[in-house]
Formats: sequence, structure tokens, C-alpha cells
Amino acid sequence: MSCDQTESVIKKIVREIGQECAAQGQTVSETLVAFMVKAVVLDPRNDLNVDQILTKKDVQNLIQLCVTRLLDTTNPALSTIKMQVYFDMNYANRAELLSEQHRVLEGRLAPVVRDITDSRPHVQEEMENVYRKIVSYMLLSSGLGSPTDIEVVREVTAALQSVFPQTEMITFISLSKKNKEQQLKNLAMLVTGIRLYNKECRKGGSSIDDLPAILNEAIPSATRIVDEGLNTCHTLAHRYTALLESMQEDQHRYTQLSSFKLKEALFNVRQYEAFLCILLSDAITSAQEVEKMNVQFAATMEQLKNTVQNKVSIDTKEVFPLFVALSNLWTGFQDEILLLSFLTNMTNNLQQFSEIQSQLFPEEVLMSLLEGVTVKSDEERIRETMGTRVNVSDFKNREWLFPETTDNFDQLLIQYHGFCAHAIGVKGLILPGNPAIGILKHKERCYVFSSKEAAYIFAHDPDNFIQLNIEKAREHAELIQLLELRHQFEYLASYTQARNADKCLMRPTAKCDSSTQTDTHILPPTIVTSYEWNEWELRRKAIKLANLRRKLTHAMQTDLSHMRRENSTQVYLPKDVSTQTKRDNSSNVPRPQIFLEGLRGGSSPATHMVKVDLTRAVDET
Repeated sequence: MSCDQTESVIKKIVREIGQECAAQGQTVSETLVAFMVKAVVLDPRNDLNVDQILTKKDVQNLIQLCVTRLLDTTNPALSTIKMQVYFDMNYANRAELLSEQHRVLEGRLAPVVRDITDSRPHVQEEMENVYRKIVSYMLLSSGLGSPTDIEVVREVTAALQSVFPQTEMITFISLSKKNKEQQLKNLAMLVTGIRLYNKECRKGGSSIDDLPAILNEAIPSATRIVDEGLNTCHTLAHRYTALLESMQEDQHRYTQLSSFKLKEALFNVRQYEAFLCILLSDAITSAQEVEKMNVQFAATMEQLKNTVQNKVSIDTKEVFPLFVALSNLWTGFQDEILLLSFLTNMTNNLQQFSEIQSQLFPEEVLMSLLEGVTVKSDEERIRETMGTRVNVSDFKNREWLFPETTDNFDQLLIQYHGFCAHAIGVKGLILPGNPAIGILKHKERCYVFSSKEAAYIFAHDPDNFIQLNIEKAREHAELIQLLELRHQFEYLASYTQARNADKCLMRPTAKCDSSTQTDTHILPPTIVTSYEWNEWELRRKAIKLANLRRKLTHAMQTDLSHMRRENSTQVYLPKDVSTQTKRDNSSNVPRPQIFLEGLRGGSSPATHMVKVDLTRAVDET
């Protein structure tokens, strides 16, 4: 049967199981049904081989077994599986949750942003309309106040006009789409920071909730609820463990308690405890983040007050970064509110999966069963074994880790969620392991134990006990997630993947990553360049060769080409040389000065002219 055919069969089985449960008044999700099918197939007690094709009889048997287990609402194992499915499908860590929230917010704001960035106003009325849309974006993106509150809209408009007056709309419209989106985000942070500052100065912000005060009150309350749930889990787990141990020590007690499904109840409590520990860790992280942001917010607000100090004009380079910092911190407060609400909802919804404890074991029934039984807490069990540790010299080929010889001892990844690796498969119990006894490192995996004796027994044949633990997880499918055995059941798809119920039940073929490399050309090329497949081309070549047979090659030489050959010469590059061939000189010649006297005549009838030469001699000049 191909994988596609197997998927079709699985979908049909899941659909029939869901219909059968619905007909009997029990509504189940496809995710739960798909995992229950895999759990039933894995259980060796059902004699269903995953390596073989299921016959029609096997399919009917499988459907009946799944329907029976899904309708058995008194079995804690079903509640545990439902709890695991719910947590796997709904829980998200801080980064994933905030990323999804920001993505959803951007999706809701996308039409408003698109309407603003794509608009091309030309007249004043259109400009004012776009400006009102920007105001709406400022209000929606910050989440501070209702868009239908006139007072809030006026407050946002006043804050926006102080940093982005309507006269700047012409410049804004000329920007590219990407720059418009970036400027809108920057303006939103500035407006939010201004409103928060005005609220601090009691000049507005009446619609803004005091998120730091709300968080300071809500986080301790949420943490207290989780702590109370953990205390209840611890008490029940200790009692169930004591009862199970008494059953193994006394055959009469075993007969008396064998019908109470104590193991399934213990697994349910331990799984609930594990999930509550995750939520408590997130709540503590949230409290630490809020405490840190409170200090930063107060310091930023004080710095902003000192910068402003009733000044008429302030440099934007000084105050704008402070407004943006206030906005980012407030966004952090809003994120913590979201995270806290998520953790509270998860805590409340998980509680329904542990209600079966009070139905199966009311307080008076449980106290009557505990008569004469010593109940030990996890801390007491660890305290009893603190003085004992493994002697490394007793083992030749085993690696043991101890706090004083191992770096980052507290950060080692312990198998089976830190529970005793010996007690799971042998006793069917979940006992807390004590790392101080010694951590066994076997095949790059670390194991802890509840006692020195359990460590010695396990260390003599680790592979055998590991296989026993796997077989125990096959019988109780809820242990696969509780003990973190996914790597042992890789072909068991996670709940999220099983949501569409499209995974094969058949064990997939074992695969591994491999690669090969060959030379590009091992042998020398054998391509004949003169080969021609075209018949007409061959004919042309034949005719050419035939014509060449009747041709001769002649050579002649003319007078112009006679004795000609290529010549080359090499010369030195000219160098700069200068000479001087003359000199500047000058001479001075006397200026002639000759005067004539008597040209006008006189009293006498005869004219007497006298010539006077006053020119100086050459040697006098």
C-alpha cells in the first residue's frame, strides 16, 4: 500500500471514529482522534503491528478500541492526552506570541496605511481628509483610547499638530510609499510619547490606563494562582506515589487499590505540574521584565521633565528620542498585559483537565486509602539520598558526572524530564531523580536516579532499562510527552502536525543524509569536431575536395614587395634641454635739439636767420 493510500485509509478511520463518538454524544477533535489512533497502534497489548498493512478486521478493531478509550471519561489517561493536545496546540513562548500579536496588529492597520499612502490629494479638502486618516492611524496603532471618543481624538490631533502640522502634508505626499509608512510609524511613536508625557503632567491622557499599576497588581495574583495549583499537584503526586509504593510492597494493598487507576492519575498530576511550571516560569520572566521597564520608564520620564522645564522652545533632537523611548516602553507594558492575559487563560483552561482527580479520589476516599501509609514529598526523598553517591571505581566503562567535576552541572539536559530512569520501566512510577547521587552519561544522554541502588542496577545494563521505559511509554501514550520521549517515537507525529490527520500510521523507511562526488570528466573527451550528420553538408565538403584536386597554388613577387620585411627600431625618448643664446641690452641716443632764429623778420628789410644746435654729444648721454 502506497503512502497516499495509507493516508486515505487513516483519514477514513479518523472520520469514522469522530462520527461514532458524536453519535454517542461525545464531540472530539480530529487532532485528538488522530493521536489516539497512534496511541492505540503503539500499545503492544492491542497486537497491532505498525510494520504491516492493517487488514479490514484490524481496522474495525482499531476503530472500536479508539472509540472505547475516547468515551471512557473516567480514565485519567484520556484527560492527560487531552491536556497535552490542548497545550501543544495553544501554548506559545514569549517571542512567538508577541510576534504573532504584532503581525495581527499590522494586518488590521494595513487598510488604513494603504489608504493613506496611496492617496493623492490635490485640493485643501482632500488634504484635510488624509490628515484625519493619519490621526485615526495614530490612535489605532497606539491602542490608547477609543476612536469614538471625541476628547481622545482632539488630544491626538493636538499632539500630532505639534510635531506634524497640516502644512507639512505637501512634503509628506511627495514621499515614496515606503518612506510614508516609516514616517507614519515615527509619528505614531512621537504622538504616543507626547500623550504619555501630558498624562504625567496632568494635562491630558485621562483615557490612558495605568498599565504599570495594573501589571504590578495582576502579576502577583496570576503567580499566586499558579502556585496554588502547583501545591495541589505536589500534594496529590506525593500521595499517589506513596499509594503505588505500598501496592508493590503489600499484595493485599495491591488487590485493594488495583482498580483505582492510580498510575494514570499520577501521570495526569505530573503532566499538569510540568505545564504549570512552564507557565510559572513565563510569569516570573514577565514580572522581571515589568520591574525593569518600570525603572526605565520612570527614569525616561524624569529626564524628559528636566529637559522641558516649561521652556517655550526646545530642540527636537533632545526631546524626540525621549518621546520615542516612552512609546517603546509603553508598548512593552502592553505586550506584558497580553502575555499575562494569555498565561491566565492557559492556567484556567488547563484546570479542567485535572478535575477528574476530585471525581476519582475525593478527599475522604483518599485519606482513607492513606491510612497507615507514609507520604514523602519530593524534597524529602532527595534529602534522604543526599549523603549517598555512586562510586566511580565500581564501573569500568561508565561515565559519571558530579557537581564538583562537571562545568554547568545544573544546565545538563536530563532524560525523562528529570525523573528516575530506573523506576519508570521497572516499577511504573515517576520518582524525582537526585543528581547529587551521580548522573550517568550513556550514549551522549544523561540519566538521574532516585537512589544509589537504582543507579547501580541501571548502570549494569542501560540499554535494557531504556527499552523497558520505551515499552512502558507504549502502554501509556501520555508518557511520550511527559517523559520527553519524542526522539524514541520519531514516526509519531506531533499534535500540531496531526491536526490535519494526514500522517501515515506505517513506520517510515529509515533514511539518512548521504552525498557522493565524481570527477567532471574522468576520460579524455572523444568528441569528433569534424563529424557531420547533414548529408548535404557532406556533399558540399566532397565537392570542395574534388575541386581542390584540380587547383594549383601560385606565388609571385613584385618590385614593391621585394626584399620587404618588418623592421623595428628602438630610440631613446627625447629629454628636455634648454639653451640661452642672447642677452637683453639697450642704448640711448641723444635727442636732436635745433632752433632757428629770425624767421619772422625784423625792423630791417633783410631777413637774418640764425641756426642754433643745442643737441648734446653722444658721449655725454
